[in-house]
Amino acid sequence: MTSRLREWLEALGDIFWIRPALLVLGGVLLGQAAVLAEQTGTKLPWVPDGWIYTGGEAGARALLGAVASSTIGVAGTTFSITVAALSLASGQMGPRLLRNFVRDSGNQYALGIFLGTFAYALVVLRTVRSVEEAAFVPHLGVTGALLLALLCVATLVWFVHHVATGINVETVIDIVHGELSQAISRLGRDQPPTANSVPPRGVPVALSERGYLRAVDEEGLAEWAAERGAVLVLLARPGDYLFPGAAVAELVCGERGEGAEEAIRAAFSLGPRQAATQDLEFAVRQLVEVAVRALSPGINDPFTAITVLDRLGAALCEIAPRHLPSCTVLRGGRVVLYRQVTDYAGLCDTMFQMIRQNASGSPAVLIRLVETVGRVIEVETRTERRAELLRHAELALSAGRHGIQDPADIAAVEARRVRVE
Repeated sequence: MTSRLREWLEALGDIFWIRPALLVLGGVLLGQAAVLAEQTGTKLPWVPDGWIYTGGEAGARALLGAVASSTIGVAGTTFSITVAALSLASGQMGPRLLRNFVRDSGNQYALGIFLGTFAYALVVLRTVRSVEEAAFVPHLGVTGALLLALLCVATLVWFVHHVATGINVETVIDIVHGELSQAISRLGRDQPPTANSVPPRGVPVALSERGYLRAVDEEGLAEWAAERGAVLVLLARPGDYLFPGAAVAELVCGERGEGAEEAIRAAFSLGPRQAATQDLEFAVRQLVEVAVRALSPGINDPFTAITVLDRLGAALCEIAPRHLPSCTVLRGGRVVLYRQVTDYAGLCDTMFQMIRQNASGSPAVLIRLVETVGRVIEVETRTERRAELLRHAELALSAGRHGIQDPADIAAVEARRVRVE
């Protein structure tokens, strides 16, 4: 799957109304199909006769009206519960985590089932006619409304359970950690080809657009540069905010380098929010935000920060057998594209720096940070990565010595540091 398609699918998931709209359309079509089946005399051999509604038009109207009015009311309640959950999540875990609640397919399907049942009941209700109007009662349609009403009851029970568990901080952390694991799984296990990592200087290329860089079609840019005998040096990476008029790349011309601005504009996907498609640090920053908020004086919840550190350590263990992307892209043995990439030191800084800074007075969090680093070192075999992890263990110890008042707590952090080698 290309990065552009992956970014498009991720952006599609941010649109809350798509699944409910499809279920409403499905309810309309299903209601119309039930009416047509009744009009043509179609029988359903797999449905027992005793299960089909056999009442008159007055009962059908009353039943369909009750289903329609109750489901639209429950849909409103569902929406209110969702908004309340979003408000709670925003205050406790950070507004950027609202993205995970909006993308939650369970909330979307629950709302869509209620609205789809409402639409179905209305479509069937409009066809019910009394004797004065040439009597017609869609028995199959009324039976379908009864079944959908029972489905709505089950959905409501499930939805309450889903919301109650969904706002649990550990559930949210697991969801974000799952996104991080997916991003890590896309990293290669083979060592990438090495090349000169110092990019040449060229002519700056600027864009007039602004916004967060969500994804880059690096393969397309590499092909464009290879065809023209040029070299592109990207100055921005996914997750960066692009300013209008600021240089986003440099062009080292070969045979012909015209059209660089148009090629870069076509390869860049911009948006008002960051995306996890190509930004490995996106999910890391979300986890760190949860930990930093938990360590704030107003909340003071070190247990949540410890849970986040456990997930970050697990992510580093998953990265251990993999390599991070190379900063160069080759075509025909020649470097045609230099790109900004996440290195291991930058990734560790993103994971641990803000947590360490906000936990300088929390012995429990600093102890777990050092222990987490030690467990990762047991898995990691590369010397340069182990040195980076040891640096963060030393920084945690230094923060503890400056921020912790109790000598016994300082001694506990020092003891954990001694075990990390």
